[in-house]
Amino acid sequence: MLQQFNEKNRDLIVNINGRLVHRDEAGISPFDSAVQGGDAVWEGLRLYNGRIFKLHEHLDRLERSARALSIVDLPPREKIIDEIKRTLAANKMRDGVHIRLTLTRGVKITSGMDPRLNQSGPTLIILAEHKAPVYAKTGLTLITSKFRRPPPEILDPRIHHANLLNSILAKIEANNAGADDALMLDIRGLIAETNATHVFIVRNGEVTTSRVIACPEGITRAIVLEICGAEKIRFAEAYLKLDDAYSADEIFCTGTMGELAGVTSLDNRTIGDGKVGPMTKRLSDLYAERTAKEGVQVVEL
Repeated sequence: MLQQFNEKNRDLIVNINGRLVHRDEAGISPFDSAVQGGDAVWEGLRLYNGRIFKLHEHLDRLERSARALSIVDLPPREKIIDEIKRTLAANKMRDGVHIRLTLTRGVKITSGMDPRLNQSGPTLIILAEHKAPVYAKTGLTLITSKFRRPPPEILDPRIHHANLLNSILAKIEANNAGADDALMLDIRGLIAETNATHVFIVRNGEVTTSRVIACPEGITRAIVLEICGAEKIRFAEAYLKLDDAYSADEIFCTGTMGELAGVTSLDNRTIGDGKVGPMTKRLSDLYAERTAKEGVQVVEL
């Protein structure tokens, strides 16, 4: 699975601290904390027919993450939403759009990791792209990465930070193995998530996902659990081992970028009958019903 360039994105207008510029003219200072040390937090949003799904939940997490990193002088929420609206309007966007918000600690007075060198406030970057859900509906292949997710006492996964090297190394493994993504374990050998998504297994009609110990508190993950509760589908959070995944009837992944995506193979083992399973399809349809009618209106229709 390799994302392809979308011609509609050739002349994107991006937003950097309120300045709207063509993608080819955008620039970030070499003194910005994101460049210096990946010192930033981020969120991915989706625009459905003029509405951003779970916008405030994403902005809540952005703010929590920024405060956990002691990033000060955060832009007011109303300002962030206004800048998102300006960016979408500049690009004439209303549907099928993925928005990446990045909030860095800002520009330093000189290079170095000390946050006291940041004295001019954070940098807010808004990148909106024409982008459909990125995973194939026919199913994903996964391999298990040798790289492990760190525990909270090393790097708290509840901080939605932009230092993604751990995930990138796992993705390189998946690429080299000819797989779509990599399943990542924690240091105890329990399933955490993939390099990009949360993981669910289905067995005997029950939907189970990993506890959020070495993985972030995903928003799409929470919606799936909420849907299960509303539809009287048995669900649980548990400490999952690789054997639980190998013997599952179905596996699927969740995330804003790709919504729900079934897994048909893990470590060259066929999952279920090798096709996207009925529970995955059912939950995908229920999720689509939610995104079709819920969200914060940000584009005038």
